[in-house]
Amino acid sequence: MAAARQIAGPCQAWPEDGAFVREVLDRIGDKWTMLTISTLGAGSLRYSDLQASIPGISQRMLTQTLKHLERDGLITRTAYAEVPPRVEYALTDLGRSLTDAVLAMADWAVVHHSEIAGNRAASERTGVGRAKASTTAD
Repeated sequence: MAAARQIAGPCQAWPEDGAFVREVLDRIGDKWTMLTISTLGAGSLRYSDLQASIPGISQRMLTQTLKHLERDGLITRTAYAEVPPRVEYALTDLGRSLTDAVLAMADWAVVHHSEIAGNRAASERTGVGRAKASTTAD
């Protein structure tokens, strides 16, 4: 007789809300979302200043990220009736409640950068995983 399967992990705590929780985690765990939230943590910014503050983000990706964050209530978009038009983005209270978690993840990435880079280099040299292991065993 097979042993009973042991089910573990945080997903067991919210089985009815699991799909929604995964969707929210997918949104807030996205690198552009995390960088946008942490950048806006210092205060409101215009679109061009926000884009200049996040190296590597395209105009399309920033626009898409901002629309999703506004839809979810994490940021506000304020348009000023000026010539030329001015638009600023800022965190809401809900968005600000994420900044500690986002900054902790970014700090973790900085602290462990060298270790992860070394592991990646070692993986390239020696091969990790089933695909490389099976080709060397043949």
